[in-house]
Amino acid sequence: MAERILKNISLRGLKNAVKGNDYRKEATISYGILIGGYILMQLLIAAGLIGHNLQGQLVPICVYISLAVSLNLVVGISGELSLGHAGFMAVGAFSGILVSRVIGQGISFEPAVVLISMLFAALMASIAGFIIGIPILGLRGDYLAIVTLAFGEIIRNIMNVLYFGLDNGKLKFAFNHTIDGIDSNDRIITGAIGATGTKTMATFTWGLVLCLFTVFIVLNLKNSKQGRAIMSIRDNRIAGESIGLDVRKYKLMAFIVSSALAGMAGCLFGLNYSTLVPMKFNFNTSVLILVFVVLGGVGNIWGGIIAAALLTILPETFRQFADYRMLTYAVVLILVMIGTYNPAIKSRVAAVWSKVKPKKKNKGPGKPKKKKAGKEAA
Repeated sequence: MAERILKNISLRGLKNAVKGNDYRKEATISYGILIGGYILMQLLIAAGLIGHNLQGQLVPICVYISLAVSLNLVVGISGELSLGHAGFMAVGAFSGILVSRVIGQGISFEPAVVLISMLFAALMASIAGFIIGIPILGLRGDYLAIVTLAFGEIIRNIMNVLYFGLDNGKLKFAFNHTIDGIDSNDRIITGAIGATGTKTMATFTWGLVLCLFTVFIVLNLKNSKQGRAIMSIRDNRIAGESIGLDVRKYKLMAFIVSSALAGMAGCLFGLNYSTLVPMKFNFNTSVLILVFVVLGGVGNIWGGIIAAALLTILPETFRQFADYRMLTYAVVLILVMIGTYNPAIKSRVAAVWSKVKPKKKNKGPGKPKKKKAGKEAA
């Protein structure tokens, strides 16, 4: 009995050690890619080897990386299909722009304005995630995907009829019509025209900070007690409910955190452009973010980072084929999904990988050698 208890204790310790090693490995790779990429880009910029067009894509690359990692929290870790991530991005973008214009009159220190705007954007997006998450997280699969898709379209259409402006330093708001009596320079959001006159305060450094913060939050949540509960519900909902896990609570937690991070990314995206229209946050944007997640590997943080960076850079590199971007993404998404869920393809890939993958040497104690029959007789 004592030996069995000691064996169970040692197995638990081994499992925890493996989980800790996996966390450190994933964190090291993710942070290494982000920091290494940042240093490499700065060196290339200093050497004059990167053009202005590609430099202008650095902040969007960071934004899309953050969006891919945050969506992975819902799709990969929680196991739910969400097609409304662009909606939370839009909430963060326009609320962040609004706050930056209002507080920018009294605060001249730009980093403080950006930080406050991003925090407010995260708050507004998390509130939106909470309001949407409560009624819909009882849904599963395609039904949840359809409802989140509808949410993203609702947000975009609401932004088409919203008007905000500053009247003698005070915020003025209206629906369905332009704000009368306010100079065009003091108009912040004008319906379908979007946000105009925004001071561009987003930088590549802010993009790196956002990516590091997003990866830190997602990795720590994934490897926390709550994260393991979320993944256990994902793997077997009935078993999770049977041991007393509150399914709605944990799924809502993942949904809200993902929404808040998407809001922060949207805020930085909005502060990167002087003009931003609601049409930018349509269904194609949600699909694009989902492609990053699927192509990088569902649940794989550093894979999503690489996929988001590559698929943002490539359209700029092959500008002459930019019109076929969404077609390419659709084909890639279909091929990846077929390869992921086709047993025949998975078995072939696994067979090839087993041949290519180097075999690990067994450093542990070897199996005890069997005694020869002659020695046993002696």
